[in-house]
Amino acid sequence: MNWRGKPLHTYQTVVNLIAATTTRTGLEVQCELDSRGYDKGRKVSDAEMDLVRIRPHRFHGEWNYTIEPRSL
Repeated sequence: MNWRGKPLHTYQTVVNLIAATTTRTGLEVQCELDSRGYDKGRKVSDAEMDLVRIRPHRFHGEWNYTIEPRSL
């Protein structure tokens, strides 16, 4: 809610708004911009995707989901 209606014109604006996120239960967020370059066009196999534990939420599960850790 802390960035609702605020224009996201720069990366620094986004980083600052994310870093200012808190919850009533005391969650504090740390955020920094990762400006490293990454390879484009990298393909992820179906087998690799099957290893990712994605749990879609009831409301718009195609947009809202939780990525859960894998058990060791």
